[in-house]
Amino acid sequence: MENYSLLKDLLINHESFLLTTHVNPDADAIGSQLALFEILNRLGKNVRAINHSATPYNLSFLDSGNIIEKFDENTHVKLFDEIDCIIFLDLNQANRVVKMENGIRNFTGMKICIDHHQNPESFTNYFFGGTEYSATGEVIFDFIEQTGIVEIDYRLAELLYSAIMTDTGSFRFEKTSSKIHKIIAQLLETGINPTDIYDKIYDQFEFSRIKLLGKALETIKLDDTKQIAFMEITKEDMKQSGATEADIDGFVNYCLSIKNIKIGILFYELKDGVKISFRSKGKIPVNKLAAEFNGGGHINASGARLFNKAIGEIKDEIILKAQQYLESEVKNAF
Repeated sequence: MENYSLLKDLLINHESFLLTTHVNPDADAIGSQLALFEILNRLGKNVRAINHSATPYNLSFLDSGNIIEKFDENTHVKLFDEIDCIIFLDLNQANRVVKMENGIRNFTGMKICIDHHQNPESFTNYFFGGTEYSATGEVIFDFIEQTGIVEIDYRLAELLYSAIMTDTGSFRFEKTSSKIHKIIAQLLETGINPTDIYDKIYDQFEFSRIKLLGKALETIKLDDTKQIAFMEITKEDMKQSGATEADIDGFVNYCLSIKNIKIGILFYELKDGVKISFRSKGKIPVNKLAAEFNGGGHINASGARLFNKAIGEIKDEIILKAQQYLESEVKNAF
């Protein structure tokens, strides 16, 4: 069981906080970050939420007050001299904050990580959470429940529901337990509308995203095993559709929707390299596959970025590696 009384003491005993999360944040990242912002704000603390990436437009309703700032090296030049505690939410690798990394590594104050991903890097003083949690939002919920630090009202419920709902795949992923449903029932009692939240996150995309999705679906191919599906998105696709990187979120899951497919891969062309998203079914550890290319994540959902590489230079190698993980799964089954 987590020592949430220690976390409560750490929040109470510090006065100025920076809350941040990973590049290209999802609803668990934004929801957890803003939920902790609410807690600290109610405690009368001086708190700022600053991220490397802008908040995706489909999550902007969670930050209607424009609390979250986008990091700028000139604007925030004195940032790390003005706070005494940094809290990282929904990430456990310092490089996931990109341009903020140097300032964070040189920061000599208190550093706290609240997360649910595997293989955490030891770059903070304290860590709360772990892989037994479905989402970072679940960690924040447990912290509130076990310490009574604040009351869960409509605002906190909306943030935590968004975090947990999305990271459990709308309650269909493996870690959707009876505990999760009990948490959700408690959050719903505040009056939040799950239909409205789902609609805002998943059913209010820009037309540019749908155009880009069409282009991506046209590229889907199967490997020789017929158990790996992969798709590509180029810079030209982005230009023609008018989409942003945030629009790509979830595209790789279409690969897994194909019958008999066990691994899905998305290759996304960047200005300075390639971003790869991995998804898998069952016990195929694509986090280990991603780690072979300096990436990481969950067992069934991971990613990596390769700099100064083209899709054509690395695609065959990555698919070959993915096939090896398929072979390992077959061997482990006997």
